[in-house]
Amino acid sequence: MALRGVVVGVALVMGLPLAPRMAAAEPGPSRCGGTLLQLQVQSQGSSSVDRFRFNLGLEAEAVSAAQALELLNQRLGQLRSVVTPLASGPLTVPAPNTDGFGSGRLRYRAITSVGGVVSKANYDPLIQAAGRQPGVSLQGFTALPASGSEAQLHTQLLREALADGRRQAQATASALGLKTVRLLRIDQRSGGGPRPMPLLAARSFNPEEAPPPERSVSLGLDYCLF
Repeated sequence: MALRGVVVGVALVMGLPLAPRMAAAEPGPSRCGGTLLQLQVQSQGSSSVDRFRFNLGLEAEAVSAAQALELLNQRLGQLRSVVTPLASGPLTVPAPNTDGFGSGRLRYRAITSVGGVVSKANYDPLIQAAGRQPGVSLQGFTALPASGSEAQLHTQLLREALADGRRQAQATASALGLKTVRLLRIDQRSGGGPRPMPLLAARSFNPEEAPPPERSVSLGLDYCLF
C-alpha cells in the first residue's frame, strides 16, 4: 500500500469559542479561550490488488434483426466457453440491443456485453482468449482491492492524517510560544475508488501495470492552542 499525506489548509482565530460537530479526540471543554487553529488535512494511498472487474463488448451484424440476434447468440456461446473457466464467479450478460444502420441496403447490429471478475493470475489469459473471439471488444478492466485491504488502508490514512494535523498544530503552537494543543473537532470525508483501465492493442498485458484503487481521507481539524 502506498501512502502520502499533505496539509492543504490552515487558519488561525484568536480566542473564539467553537462547538464540536463530532466527538473530539481528547476530553475537555468545547470552548477555546486561547488560539483556535483550523486545519484541512488530506491523506491519500492505494490498495493492494488481487482481482479485476472486466467488461467485454460483443456485437454481430446481419441483414435482419433476427439474423443479427442469432449470430450474436452464437458468438455469446463461444465467448462464454472461453471466458467462464478463467473468470472468478458468474458472468453478467444484459439483454441485447439491436439497431439498423447504413444509407443503402439496411443492415442490423445486435449488441450486448459480458462482465465478471478475474483473478490476477488469469488477467492476461482472459484478455488474450477473449480478444481472439469474433465481435469482441475489450472495454476495460478495473483493479479491485484485495480482501480486507480497503478497510486497512482507510485506517492507515486516517491515522496518517491525524498525525499530520497534530504535528502541524504542535509546530504552530511552538511558533506562537504556546505549550498546550487540544483537539476540539474532527470533520471526516473519504473519497476515491477503483479506476477503469482502457486496453490498447498489445501482445501481453501485465496486471502490475494496472492503476490500483486509490482512496483519500480528508479531515477538517480544529485545535485549541494555549
